[in-house]
Amino acid sequence: MKLSTKSVGKIWGRTQLPAPFGDTGGQRIGEIWFEPPAALPQLLGKYIFTSDKLSVQVHPSDAQTQALGLGNQGKEECWLVIDAEPGAVLGVGFKQGLDGKTMRAAALDGSIEDMLEWHPVEAGDFFYIPANTVHAIGGGISLIEMQQNSDITYRLYDYGRPRELHLDEAAAVAQLQRYDESLHKRISLENSVNLVNGPYFRLDQIAGEPGRETAQHYTAPFLIMPTRQPVDVAGEQIMPGECALAESLDEIRFSPDGVCLLAMPLTAPETQGEPL
Repeated sequence: MKLSTKSVGKIWGRTQLPAPFGDTGGQRIGEIWFEPPAALPQLLGKYIFTSDKLSVQVHPSDAQTQALGLGNQGKEECWLVIDAEPGAVLGVGFKQGLDGKTMRAAALDGSIEDMLEWHPVEAGDFFYIPANTVHAIGGGISLIEMQQNSDITYRLYDYGRPRELHLDEAAAVAQLQRYDESLHKRISLENSVNLVNGPYFRLDQIAGEPGRETAQHYTAPFLIMPTRQPVDVAGEQIMPGECALAESLDEIRFSPDGVCLLAMPLTAPETQGEPL
């Protein structure tokens, strides 16, 4: 089943998106969401296209949103960079540890931007972003994001834009330390590789057909996003730039020279391994 898409306007978005999306009709589109189906509501896949920096922000965990009476609304996410202009960067974690008072003051005067660790990126950079990680996406980047299906975002700093900040909420959940570099890897966008294996979802990049080790994990409904060449899902052609819900691998006809992402939720995170 092909998923419906939602184009999300953002002040940091673009009026011209890369293929296969193209012209936006003058709107500044920053995100293309694939609406989660009723059969698999836990995950949200999206494309993100930036012309400017996103806010410095942080997301809470499931445990923290449960404590607030919001249920499982935590957000862990990951980014696969598919294109980046020269000099493009992602801000993830801090250059060094700091305390909450210092972070709040830096958010108010803007110096928090300089405290972030800005990672130069190119196509093939992959980052897993645990909940509570302070982060910002820089300009000139196209990426695919897979995330827990939550949109709770606490902004710490927004470069003077007239949008609401959430300093108290962010200070209550932010990790004030460096990013764990083991959660960053650089891959070829043309090879098969496991990108995430828990705790909340699994994500694989597949070139051609999935191998036996990968196939054994996809025995329940999952998402499939072709990135090179279309795939056939239960008789329906799914093109690059689209996403579908698949019931099983048996209903998919993969292109021998195609590449796609497979993603499925892991419903018992306490029994799963660490990301990557």
